[in-house]
Amino acid sequence: MFKPAKKKPEQAVERPALPNTKELVSLKIDSDVLAFFQEDGPGWQDRINDILRAAMKNRL
Repeated sequence: MFKPAKKKPEQAVERPALPNTKELVSLKIDSDVLAFFQEDGPGWQDRINDILRAAMKNRL
C-alpha cells in the first residue's frame, strides 16, 4: 500500500588530499569541449586537469 521510504544518500567521505595522487571520476562535459581537448591527441585528460587547476588557483 505504501512505497518504501527512500534512504538518504550517504555523505561523501572527506579525506585529506594526497599530493600527486589522481582519482578516477566520472565527469559529464559537452561533446564539443571534449573534442577540443582530444584534438591534440594523447594527454587530453592531463590538459583538462591543468585547466581546472589553473581555474582553482585563480579563484584564490
